This record gives sequence, C-alpha cells and structure tokens, in this order.
Amino acid sequence: MTEKLKSFYLFKDLDDKSLARLDEISNVIEYKKGSILFFEGDKAANLIILLEGILQVYKTDQKGNKVILHHFFPVDVIAEIVNFEHMHYPASAEFESDGKVLSINYDTFEKEFLKNPDISFAFIKSLSKKIKYLENVIATNMVMNSTARVAKFLCENGDKISKLKKSHIAANLNMTPETLSRILKKLSTMGLIEKQKDEILILDKEGLETFYL
Repeated sequence: MTEKLKSFYLFKDLDDKSLARLDEISNVIEYKKGSILFFEGDKAANLIILLEGILQVYKTDQKGNKVILHHFFPVDVIAEIVNFEHMHYPASAEFESDGKVLSINYDTFEKEFLKNPDISFAFIKSLSKKIKYLENVIATNMVMNSTARVAKFLCENGDKISKLKKSHIAANLNMTPETLSRILKKLSTMGLIEKQKDEILILDKEGLETFYL
C-alpha cells in the first residue's frame, strides 16, 4: 500500500521508512452503496481519506429530512477538522456508490507525522480548502437567487456533474428537484447548457457566469 500512500499529496515527500510506518497504522476499508461511514455525534478516531466512490455528508432536520452539505470525490481527506480539533462529527456521511477509504489511526498520525513541516503545511491547506467551501456555501445560499445558484454550481462542478443525480444537485442547492428542472430547462432554452439523458453539458460558461458575477 506504500505506493498508494506516496501518490497522495499529504504523503508525497515521506521517505520509505516513514511510508512503511504509515502503512502499519493504516487500513483500507471497502463500503457498499448506502453504507454509513460515520454518524453525527460519533467520535472521530481515524483520519479518513476517500479512495473510491461518492460520499455525501449531510445533516438531518427536525422533520427527518436530509440536508446535504457536500459531496466528496476521490481522492480527498474527509472531515479532517474533526480530527484536528478532537471533536465529534457534526454531520453524517453515507456512500452513494460502492466505495473505499484509507483509515489512519489519528492519535499516532498526530504524534509521529504532524511534526513533519511538509505534512503539517499540506494538512493546513486541506483545512483551509474546506473552510473556503463552507464560506462559499453560506454566501451562495444567503445572497443568490435559485437561478444564480444553479449557474454557479454548474460552472464550479462541471467535471463532477455527470456523477450526480439531479435530486442530489437539488439537495446540494437546497431546492426541490422540480425547481431545479425548471431552471435547467430555462438555461437550456437560452442555449447555455444542453441536457443529454442524465448528463448536463455546459455550452456557454461565460453566459452562466453572468447570473452570479
């Protein structure tokens, strides 16, 4: 597994001895579609890296409805802020497809690897990326109308759209699937996008950007 570890940006500068030690405290775990990776309130004991599959992170409202916060795609670190701050998970995570994760014992990782300045810097960059994403979500939902939110989502996630169902996109944008369909139809009529079965093709990115820039 050392080659897989070395290919990931957090560990690319580690020497063979360090990679071998990291291998000792790591496990690759496979999950089936619909499996729960963690529930809100669980204690985080391991640093988790998504290797394969699509993972949705969500909260449940008072009526029992899922409110999707984010979709993760390989390869990415999952909820590392929870490890770093020694918190409990503030949301739940479920696989939308079969998946695979690398699970690393965090206590050992923190003691033995976060002292490495290269790993610490990469870890902080990863945390910063997540914070920027949350700021973007808050700003988008507070300021933009529904058409602007859809246009922005399409522009920023063009390479991932084909992997997501429309119901998932709607959940990400906190709107109903019917509202999303109406907006996509409008954007298609304007010649900005093209719908092909389950795939959405962006024809005019600059045109979409005019809705939110």
